[in-house]
Amino acid sequence: MSTRRKVSLITLGCARNEVDSEELAARIEDAGWDLAEGSGDADVVVVNTCGFIEAAKKDSIDTLLAAHDSGAKVVAAGCMAERYGRELAEALPEAHAVIGFDDYTAIGERLEDVVAGRAHQAHTPRDRRTLLPISPVERTASSGDVAIPGHGAHEDDALPDGVAPASGPRVLRRRLGGGPVAPLKLASGCDRRCTFCAIPAFRGAYVSRPPAEVLEEARWLAGHGARELVLVSENSTSYGKDLGDLRALERLLPDLAAVAGIDRVRVSYLQPAETRPGLIEAICGTPGVAPYFDLSFQHASGPVLRSMRRFGDRERFLDLLAQVRALAPEAGVRSNFIVGFPGESEDDVEELAAFLTAARLDAVGVFGYSDEDGTEAANLPGKIDPAEVARRVEELTALAEELTAQRAEDRVGTVVEVLLEEEAADGAFEGRAAHQAPEVDGTVLVRGEGLAVGAIVPARVTGSDGVDLIADALTGAAAGAPAEVSRGAAADVP
Repeated sequence: MSTRRKVSLITLGCARNEVDSEELAARIEDAGWDLAEGSGDADVVVVNTCGFIEAAKKDSIDTLLAAHDSGAKVVAAGCMAERYGRELAEALPEAHAVIGFDDYTAIGERLEDVVAGRAHQAHTPRDRRTLLPISPVERTASSGDVAIPGHGAHEDDALPDGVAPASGPRVLRRRLGGGPVAPLKLASGCDRRCTFCAIPAFRGAYVSRPPAEVLEEARWLAGHGARELVLVSENSTSYGKDLGDLRALERLLPDLAAVAGIDRVRVSYLQPAETRPGLIEAICGTPGVAPYFDLSFQHASGPVLRSMRRFGDRERFLDLLAQVRALAPEAGVRSNFIVGFPGESEDDVEELAAFLTAARLDAVGVFGYSDEDGTEAANLPGKIDPAEVARRVEELTALAEELTAQRAEDRVGTVVEVLLEEEAADGAFEGRAAHQAPEVDGTVLVRGEGLAVGAIVPARVTGSDGVDLIADALTGAAAGAPAEVSRGAAADVP
């Protein structure tokens, strides 16, 4: 029986945080600790927090307090810990340590300090954009000296079982959740200056991972059960700009789709203003790449978008969607929208509603604006009463739910390829079609004989329930071989 001490690792927030946690997990094991399934028998609980919006920060605090109540020592890591540092440590004495990104490479030492009762001095937060050169192409030479979660490297030859193999620098990662879907980080940080967003300040400037490193990790993930890779970053459309190649993602996608064992590659976090025709063609036309567009519209009113320091309007966004659907009529599209931004008028809300009605999106998130520390929007005039913000959110959410349910209903009768992810009741399986991303979009309930988790099966859609679909697997699909389903109009498979 192992005498090594145990760490429970809890991950909150987005898929980018999941990748960061899997780097931390590999480092923790390499430092001589075992990973515990839950906090009950753990010596230390590490909470990888989210610090994006107020609700996420509250969830992080609640999780840290619950971990403390388990009797284990508690360490706060992740975005909220990086963003607030010493302030969080002073406000939350229940956390035995608050660590920043710079502590990740020494996580074993930090855990030893916590167990031994040695105090850890939390960092004073700083704008991490200042740690690298302003010019993106000058960052590659400097990025090795800056801690960037999800870009972890290992210099030793011996690694614990299950840790990613080497491709140049050794990539540290241990899968925590398993299953046939895995996030794969393309880059970290963001160079955009949206007035409502604090992420660039604590995540830092944009840094792409080299294509060879991304491909090697893709091969490792395929060897550990992944059949779909979800490419994540703060802004995937910027991938390669610091490597001197603005078309790096278009070149990388065919190579990722060709990795043995990988059946589907999905790109997430696309900026509309940077979504080039060549990238649209690569996503719509590359076999093995899902025709799926996670477009961060945020609003559809030109004046509101300019106040957000973003670009576009209803007409331009509809034109972008038309370009996508000209190549892949059944492409999946999702987006998020902020309602109640300072200065937003009723006319602006109507413009957003008109866009939603015309856009035929598969999934929509509507969020009410709230001030975020350190952002430009927090000091803008024209603040809207919170009750009015809530009313607008409710109104547009109801519209979005109606429209996305109709979009799902429109897919009844079509044939979709479904990656089966878990067994449901009565022998059916739940999975996702190419137009559905994990966690944030709808699912497909597939009925049929001989189905198994990890198989990709063609299925005819027979019904819908909100954004979710119900489908019957087609004869002979249970073997899991990819089906020849049209990437344009839905295939007419008997």
